[in-house]
Amino acid sequence: METKNNLKAWLYLAPMLILMIVFTFYPLFNAFIISFYKDYLPLANDGAGSITGYTFANYSVILKNQLFWQSIKNTFVLALVSVPVSILISLFIAVALKSIPKLKGFFQTIFFLPYVTNGIAVGMAFAVMFHRDYGLFNLVLSWFKISPIDWIGGTASWWAQMGALMIFTIWESLAFKILVFTSGLQNIDKQYYDAAKIDHATKWTIFKRITVPLLSPLILYISITSMIGALKAYNSVIGLFGEKLGGQPYSMITIVAFVYKYRSDFSFQGFYSYAASAAIILFIITLIFSLIQTTVSKKRIHY
Repeated sequence: METKNNLKAWLYLAPMLILMIVFTFYPLFNAFIISFYKDYLPLANDGAGSITGYTFANYSVILKNQLFWQSIKNTFVLALVSVPVSILISLFIAVALKSIPKLKGFFQTIFFLPYVTNGIAVGMAFAVMFHRDYGLFNLVLSWFKISPIDWIGGTASWWAQMGALMIFTIWESLAFKILVFTSGLQNIDKQYYDAAKIDHATKWTIFKRITVPLLSPLILYISITSMIGALKAYNSVIGLFGEKLGGQPYSMITIVAFVYKYRSDFSFQGFYSYAASAAIILFIITLIFSLIQTTVSKKRIHY
């Protein structure tokens, strides 16, 4: 009987496993192999490709590339700031929505709109709002007698560009987090809150001692998926800055944008392998971050 049940389980899992093998594990394995190709030209020999051997030098070329380290810097700063800030904001919004049940559905729809809207299109809209002369953000600053800031233009500082990118990234990522936290709050037993009210606990104490601990599994899930998403940032940069990837060329380049740059130049000898090498480095970085988050959070998660 147990063998039969196991067989059924594998049959149910088979479609998803096949999809994961085809679209996740095989591409990852293939990228790993390509990263060692020497002088790889994928379109040579009528599309069969050509290499002159295998080498570790592709990784050395990437690690000596200043543009790669610029992409590392941009990606890390964006991820390490935008992820915790967006989690805090979305958690507070979800808690606030719970306290206004009559308007909860309306506000949930409003906050969820970014999730179903094309990121590049929204980025272009934000680019207009960040415009130095007629953008919404500088208009708001003018109310407080603050001089206009060049957020994304040719004279924009690195900090201004990163600030604009963070604002857009945080706004874009709120929708999914709010939805998850709202669902999690609905599943918390009301008796905990009733008991806290009897003990005259403050709202902050209730939030810190009841809400956050009981949402900790979701917070871990959101933090890991958000970190992975931030490390793979690309659409937000393209939407906000266009193909220049910054106010100045490549000033806001991310790791994925770096990979895509070399992937687009595959007609040059070895560039495809450089892209694969950078992609494998990104995979390792993402894996390390995920393991660190899981390990650090293990003692703080309440199931």
